[in-house]
Amino acid sequence: MEITIPLRLSTLGHPQRLAVFRLLMRRYPGRVAAGEIGTALDVKPSTLSSYLSALVQVGLVTQTREGTSLLYQVDMDGMRETMNGLFLDCCRGRPELCAPTDLSNFATSPLMTHPAFNVLFICTGNSARSIFAETLLRDEGGDRFNVFSAGTRPYSELNPHAVEVLRAKGHDVTRLRAKNIAEFTTPETPKFDFVFTVCDRAANEECPAWQGQPISAHWGMPDPVKAEGNGAQKSLAFQQVYGTLRNRIRAFANLPFEQLDRISLQRAVDDLGREA
Repeated sequence: MEITIPLRLSTLGHPQRLAVFRLLMRRYPGRVAAGEIGTALDVKPSTLSSYLSALVQVGLVTQTREGTSLLYQVDMDGMRETMNGLFLDCCRGRPELCAPTDLSNFATSPLMTHPAFNVLFICTGNSARSIFAETLLRDEGGDRFNVFSAGTRPYSELNPHAVEVLRAKGHDVTRLRAKNIAEFTTPETPKFDFVFTVCDRAANEECPAWQGQPISAHWGMPDPVKAEGNGAQKSLAFQQVYGTLRNRIRAFANLPFEQLDRISLQRAVDDLGREA
């Protein structure tokens, strides 16, 4: 450990290697193809290969092969080992000396501290997937949740097929609109308890450092707006995304929040993101 931790810190000290690692953390527990990482960060394949190789060699990232693709994922065991080593060494077994003030009780404190949770869903266009999620949780969760959605590059209006699906399912769509994520970074913005990305592209981008350290998870979904084929096939794509999100939202809304600490809640929302 005496050798490994300095090597890991040195590896992460390179800005672009750190950017790769941060992207993989945002996508955890998912695995990401090298090509997608390169596209998101605008890095040449040969250069990216050297960055990933360095992260794998020091035990911060794992590599697996799926068909002809190489997939990468954060090695959480290596990350925990590194953080534990820093706390035990630098803090001399007193991590409370190093932990930020607002995180001193973060890991084990119950989340239920107010009547309603503030939840934000993020995708790129804020025209379909995040709009589905916002509507579903508002209807499934009732007054237990204050629900919002936003896009990193929002369209000027909602996708008409998404709106039609919501209407057909009996949802009220009158209050829905496409919103830029910048709307939720002002001092007046409520602190979020949960932040979910529902598309890979949005998760690949750098999002704001949210106040209050909300629980975050990636619930990546295929973009139904980009579905190809005839009208029936495109309609099916929207129905499938709606159905998957409905199942996740129902499971999320029924979690025993008052009984779970933050670590348990984080694990629960990550598990929901793994489910098909």
